[in-house]
Amino acid sequence: MLARVWSASLLGINAIRVGVEVDVSGGLPGMVIVGLPDAAVQESKERVRAALRNSGFSFPMRRVVVNLMPADLRKEGPSFDLSIGLGVLAASEQLDTTHLENYLFLGEVSLDGVLHPVSGVLPIAATAQRLGFKGIVVPQANAREAAVVTGLQVYGFETVAQVAEFLQKPEAVQPFAPAPTPSDRESGSLLGALDLKDVKGQAHARRALEIAAAGGHNLVFVGPPGSGKTMLARRLPTILPNLSLGEALEVTKIYSVAGLLKERGMLIQSRPFRSPHHSASGPALVGGGSFPRPGEISLAHHGVLFLDELTEFKRDVLEFLRQPLEDGFVNISRTRQSVSFPAQFTLVASTNPCPCGYFGDSVQACTCSPRQRESYWAKLSGPLMDRIDLQVSVNRLKPTELTQVSEGEPSQPIRERVLAARTVSHDRFKEEPQLHCNAQMQSRHMREWCRLDEASRQLLEAAIQRLGLSARATDRILKVGRTIADLAFSQEIQATHVAEAIQYRTLDRMQ
Repeated sequence: MLARVWSASLLGINAIRVGVEVDVSGGLPGMVIVGLPDAAVQESKERVRAALRNSGFSFPMRRVVVNLMPADLRKEGPSFDLSIGLGVLAASEQLDTTHLENYLFLGEVSLDGVLHPVSGVLPIAATAQRLGFKGIVVPQANAREAAVVTGLQVYGFETVAQVAEFLQKPEAVQPFAPAPTPSDRESGSLLGALDLKDVKGQAHARRALEIAAAGGHNLVFVGPPGSGKTMLARRLPTILPNLSLGEALEVTKIYSVAGLLKERGMLIQSRPFRSPHHSASGPALVGGGSFPRPGEISLAHHGVLFLDELTEFKRDVLEFLRQPLEDGFVNISRTRQSVSFPAQFTLVASTNPCPCGYFGDSVQACTCSPRQRESYWAKLSGPLMDRIDLQVSVNRLKPTELTQVSEGEPSQPIRERVLAARTVSHDRFKEEPQLHCNAQMQSRHMREWCRLDEASRQLLEAAIQRLGLSARATDRILKVGRTIADLAFSQEIQATHVAEAIQYRTLDRMQ
């Protein structure tokens, strides 16, 4: 007898429906799985055989063929265990198939028939809702995560036997109804008690941080050890607005696919902050693997990617960032498939000015030779630095600043100014829903919203000639100027706004 059960497979951060066809026929006893299964799917036949026997069912002592369609799509992971097991029961006439077509099934089974959670449930549930399935059946631990999708009945069970009993009479079981839970923001998961009031001095760097938050601009801090570069960068999320519902769903889908959703069923509502070590490889940073998975830049989607000790990263790894910084997504191509992961993040980096860290310092002399400094900065290519809007020199704190008792300006009032500036930009972008901040503007947007008066134009032209700015760097000055104008609630970009934007492109490397 032939039976079909519906499941799903991930492709990037989206899901594709997978039909699990099971045929039980005469022949030598055995089980074969076809349809490009990986090792974990191949091993499911042993898990399923033991799980069914230990759940009170009999495994057919006949030839069992399992086909996963579409056959040209690579299937991976243990999430097909439940659907394969149900297909075997239906094909061997141990399970009523009346309601089988109405639901999509996911779950890993253990040898005793207990269902274990799997990753990627949220995008799969969204696909099930879009395709018109009546409901989705998942392990109990995944039920809250699937219930994030509205308009879809979610059923969570702990064992295969419970799922089989449910299929005999689905109307007797109520769908999962999640109890209200605090958001990750309310539960205090956002970077603990970090606050900008802890940062002493550094008014120039704090201003740059505020501009970066208001416009989503990339930022690099350059200064000697102990000047507060990392301390400033780690406090950027405290002045960023919370995610919108659409953004929160996108971010949560990425973390679900990556298996990093710590609280299943809780939307991620605060901006992600990712800080990979400088030993990270290219695939770890941008994503990859035999079966592509999101990397750090996608995990930082709609949030912050912090690269501490930027010049310690390998040059070829940093070059991977160039295309995502420009396009907002990354394409990963493999022989059998190509996937795209979103990567609209704000890059924040910090680095020392030279190998010893004290070039240009007012107190400690630099011990590096010009050749060493040139080699040190050679890891950062011109095209990469062109994509960093704000390049800020962070100097050693003065003795009076180090000993001051009073606190700096807290994050909350700065965050309110950032929210006000973002509101201005959102009103401007109301006809362009794909734009979330000024840094994402394209040339056609800039022609409309970044017009300069005569004084501002002359100032910018002089800066282009004196500093040798590229077309990309010029565009980024205009975007930063637009953000500075928004912070000042000015409809027009004035000469003072352009002048301030230019000063963030004049970082003196002194190689």
